[in-house]
Amino acid sequence: MSDYLVRGTAADDSIRLFAAVTTDLVQAAHDAHNTSNVATAALGRLLTGGVIMGSMMKNETDVMTLQIDCAGPIKGLTVTVGAVCSSNDGENTDGSIYVKGYCKNPAVELPLKENGKLDVGGALGAGMLTVIKDMGLKEPFSGQTELVSGEIAEDLTYYFATSEQTPSAVALGVLMAPEGGKVLCAGGLIVQLLPFAPEEVITKLEEKISTMEPVTEMLKKGSTPEQILELMFSDMNLKINDRVNIGFKCDCSKEKVAKAIMSIENKDIEEMISDGKNIEVNCQFCNTTYNFSPQELLILLENKKSLN
Repeated sequence: MSDYLVRGTAADDSIRLFAAVTTDLVQAAHDAHNTSNVATAALGRLLTGGVIMGSMMKNETDVMTLQIDCAGPIKGLTVTVGAVCSSNDGENTDGSIYVKGYCKNPAVELPLKENGKLDVGGALGAGMLTVIKDMGLKEPFSGQTELVSGEIAEDLTYYFATSEQTPSAVALGVLMAPEGGKVLCAGGLIVQLLPFAPEEVITKLEEKISTMEPVTEMLKKGSTPEQILELMFSDMNLKINDRVNIGFKCDCSKEKVAKAIMSIENKDIEEMISDGKNIEVNCQFCNTTYNFSPQELLILLENKKSLN
């Protein structure tokens, strides 16, 4: 099953629904960063939440960044969605949504919790979640909340309630093989109540959420995002509106790195040239390394001077 998400409504459009399978993109993130199991679970949850939240943005040029700064051994995570496109030219030509991200300490290891689950909350500890939405306005929107558990789904639920005043239920999951770094399944679900939802709908939704199976359990059984929504909302006038392909992909390139090098001071570029050695620049989001020879640096410096 390739990664995708579905968007829908229920209860006469008073509930917004999003469900996704993200196994491949979480595996791609693991492979790019060589993350431990607990780091893969933490980053995978934030990537999944981020790509679903990105599907809520109105314009293809909108960019959303989710950043966690925390005191736990993972030290922090960053995920960006909406800035990457299939052609790397600023146009989302295939209608897909791409996400990229990294954690500051990908090698973090912790004992399993008493229930045998990965200790994502322990990896994060206390901290802050910041959501930044760049929608092409003069100033990007920024909302910040404290982490309530470090389990990420609960933290995003709290963010929606406090920063966006949208009652939401968020479920995120990553199931890892005990060894070998294999992602067995990953996915997520976000359910949001709209302001006109009647009281009986709210009550029924609360009952459904309280008895819902973990997302990874449903995915492990072979359920698709559509089937997950049907299982929960078939008796509430469920409408599935569309399906969107999603994936882990970075928009970095040697050309973009070259522009970044040109932005530093001339004397610093000259110093790198005089060292006579190649320099390496690493992209945090996908761990790709770009090499520049002294001759390439000289050309960049000359181009920079010609523009001034």
